[in-house]
Amino acid sequence: MSIKLYNSLSQSKEEFMPVHPKHVSLYVCGPTVYSEPHLGHAKTYISFDIILRYFQFCDYKTFYVQNITDVGHLVDDLDEGEDKILKKAREANQEPMAIAEYYARNYLDLMDELGLKRPDITPRATGHIPEQLDAIKKLVEKGYAYEVNGSIYFDVSQYPGYGKLSNRTPEDMMSGTRVETRSEKRNPNDFALWKYAEPEHLMRWEDPWRGQGYPGWHTECVVMSTKYLGDSFDIHGGGMDLKFPHHDCEIAQAHCLEQAFAKYWMHSNMLTINGQKMAKSLGNFITLRNACDQYGPLAVRYFIAASHYRSVVDYSEAALHSAKSALQRLHQVTRNLRQKLPENPKPKHQHFQKFQEHFYQAMDDDFSTPQALAVLFDLTKEANTLLSEKEPNLDAVVDAEYLFSTMGGSILGLIPETLEEETKAGEHLDQVMQLVIDLRKRFRNNKDYESSDYIRDSLHEIGIQLKDGKEETFWHWTNK
Repeated sequence: MSIKLYNSLSQSKEEFMPVHPKHVSLYVCGPTVYSEPHLGHAKTYISFDIILRYFQFCDYKTFYVQNITDVGHLVDDLDEGEDKILKKAREANQEPMAIAEYYARNYLDLMDELGLKRPDITPRATGHIPEQLDAIKKLVEKGYAYEVNGSIYFDVSQYPGYGKLSNRTPEDMMSGTRVETRSEKRNPNDFALWKYAEPEHLMRWEDPWRGQGYPGWHTECVVMSTKYLGDSFDIHGGGMDLKFPHHDCEIAQAHCLEQAFAKYWMHSNMLTINGQKMAKSLGNFITLRNACDQYGPLAVRYFIAASHYRSVVDYSEAALHSAKSALQRLHQVTRNLRQKLPENPKPKHQHFQKFQEHFYQAMDDDFSTPQALAVLFDLTKEANTLLSEKEPNLDAVVDAEYLFSTMGGSILGLIPETLEEETKAGEHLDQVMQLVIDLRKRFRNNKDYESSDYIRDSLHEIGIQLKDGKEETFWHWTNK
């Protein structure tokens, strides 16, 4: 069965037909490095990591590029306000590049903890200023862009296809444009390719217009993707919120530069909290660092994989706890199988074939990780039945362990090659803590607050914090 993926451009599932046979060229828009990564970032990058892994498992040769935006992303996507990194640097009284470097390293370290494969190239916007200037000059020469007071804007009226990815008309775009949009633009929907830099501006480069400036946000991905993947490549990915304006702006520039650009556009949907998009600008985000420390990186990865990449996922502590418990079940059955393995185990692929087929069918159908995980849990039941036998069939044990290691490990990235042994107490810690939480709840219901508080404070002393939700109480280790 061939792989089918949802192409945001055609708004339909299409059979994947790469530009070059058995090769996959993939570009995913990376982070703007001015603050801590949050769970919304994990939604995008874990999703594309699983997609990458599945292509590799299917014997495609992959080349993966993910940029880092370290200049040009303004506070307002309508080309107004400060550069986000510059704003952070001013607030921290620090050099902008020091801010970008700190958060870029922090981001990459967290992606490593989450088990993401590093991109083949992680180019930065500041490292590709000459390429951006070259592209912008060509757009001006061709009449698709114009200069005003040292700033260069793309003239959307010269490209009739503008907005076709997000399926927005010029009228739709205008409805979201503020009245006070910069008057120097010919059209409020025109977007900045290059901005004039005042002498005091800390991030600026020589340009052929008024001396010095800095790039807009939307050109970097055009030049970096085509530089490393070619004028025509397979997949351009990113978060759903990048469809407009970022990806629409990329398509307009690339096509005006006579580049075929991306064949397929893939977008991961949003991660919300209480039904609202999780975002730094809204101040409602859960940092990845806190989530990983509280639940464990693989539990966070499971939480993301448990939903389809195109589905909206709402964050809750209950959902993360559920993910952690489900992951423990997968780890435990894999651990038990590995303890039964003979020396030099070689899978014969004679057992559990239907599970393997169903798993691949799910992944071939637009990378349906929820269905793939459901197959793993069906396999868990069969494996536990096998292990309960007095003398389990060792060939079946080997085949089962191979499937967990391959489907759950190599493809989904949830089951590592080495699983730490758990003590008996460790295996049942969640159950023990639930008994303690139930006892505390009983004290509270009986208005014995002294005993209730004693349990909470005593647990805190040994490094366990209780947090009361609307319906349930959760626990997690503190950094104490």
